Amino acid sequence: MKRTLFLQAPSFDGYDGGAGARYQMKREVRSFWYPTWLAQPAAMVEGSKLIDAPAHDQSWEEIAHEFDERDLVILHTSTPSFGQDIRTAALIKKRNPNIMIGFVGAKVAVEPDKSLAATPHVDFVAREEYDYTILEIAQGRPLREVDGITWRDADGSFVRNRDRAVIEDMDALPMVAPVYKRDLKIEKYFGGYLRHPYVSFYTGRGCKSRCTFCLWPQTIAGHTYRFRSVPKVIEEVQYILKEIPQTKEIFFDDDTLTDNHDRVEELAIALGQLGFGKPGFPVSWSCNAKANVPRKTLEVLKANGLRLLLVGYESGNQKILHNIKKGLRTDVARQFTKDCHELGIVIHGTFILGLPGETLETIEETINYAKEINPHTIQVSLAAPYPGTFLFKQATENGWFDGTDHLLDDGGNQIAQLSYPHLPAPVIFDKVEEFYKRFYFRPRKIGAIVSEMVRDWDMMKRRLREGVEFFDFLRRRKEAA
Repeated sequence: MKRTLFLQAPSFDGYDGGAGARYQMKREVRSFWYPTWLAQPAAMVEGSKLIDAPAHDQSWEEIAHEFDERDLVILHTSTPSFGQDIRTAALIKKRNPNIMIGFVGAKVAVEPDKSLAATPHVDFVAREEYDYTILEIAQGRPLREVDGITWRDADGSFVRNRDRAVIEDMDALPMVAPVYKRDLKIEKYFGGYLRHPYVSFYTGRGCKSRCTFCLWPQTIAGHTYRFRSVPKVIEEVQYILKEIPQTKEIFFDDDTLTDNHDRVEELAIALGQLGFGKPGFPVSWSCNAKANVPRKTLEVLKANGLRLLLVGYESGNQKILHNIKKGLRTDVARQFTKDCHELGIVIHGTFILGLPGETLETIEETINYAKEINPHTIQVSLAAPYPGTFLFKQATENGWFDGTDHLLDDGGNQIAQLSYPHLPAPVIFDKVEEFYKRFYFRPRKIGAIVSEMVRDWDMMKRRLREGVEFFDFLRRRKEAA
């Protein structure tokens, strides 16, 4: 077995773009998602180690020695971090010329040749799901015999091996939580709307929705939802409860856990049998959801410990939702949100400005929609045309942007890439700040936040810290503009 290191490389301060974050950027408040897509193959390669440098504030100098005794490095990259990642690869090769370096992630999955051409220091890139791909390479199988990679031959040419078959038996994959416990400091991972410390992992991969902007289903995970059996998920939950006892919340990071109503109800009931939702039980759970879950299912989830749903509303304009193939009606989303409020389920709502069909009028409609349905907290992002998505193809063909990889400024703040004749990028960029201010700076919302802080000293300290970070976020955006 090759001595293998899995790496999320050092980047700008606060970079949240590892193998788990849906948007690679610096957050409004300091947040980090677990590097689940790296932890999964790390759990399969005996003797491996995982380093998540950004979350642990580690510089190159602090981790350089880790490469001296390694044979293989698997580095997760993304479109925004690619330039920094190839510089890290050069430093690794300089330190240890005999080491083999492979890049994984959506960026290289959809642009394998272009990625290899950008640097002589990367030996191969993995396409599709890469868990078994990396395991086979770590076991010493010659590159030309490994499915799912594009690699650099001795003569410098690029060789594309056949595609890797999709993983159907998700139960065959080992737990990732033991890798978290072994290699990561759990307290380093924050989510602005999650209890701290939290632990997140996937119970399945793929999403049946066809949202044109969404990165992972269109590049790696696919549109077929494949999932672990409920007993296997419960086994990992039990491990977390026992071995990471400081955990206050478990977040199931499946793209849309609630799409399969029967399974999510079965999972919730099994969690309830562990104690979730019972008086005095210290751990809650949360997950991603589409704003169309029926009330009956919501009642089952809430009764068995569900605290929060992360919901992608995207827009309050029905035509835009059709344009992006969201498969969601605003009247259904309104009823879903009303049901959650009545049941006491907290919602973190996400919205996107600048999607195809956006106008000043639709932005106003979305801001008013967000205020009306009133999720507990929100995230407002700019439409990001990542390579490999339908939105990228659509935007380049229509001249809405120039096809560059510059989705962030040098400090890691998201910039407006799409620009329309009737709605230029700078206007869309400025509307994000207006959206935040009009949503949060309302007496009703301020009162709810203050009430939450007064009831809980830990929440008081947290919200004050996040407030400072949020206003710093607004300042950075002004400077970037």
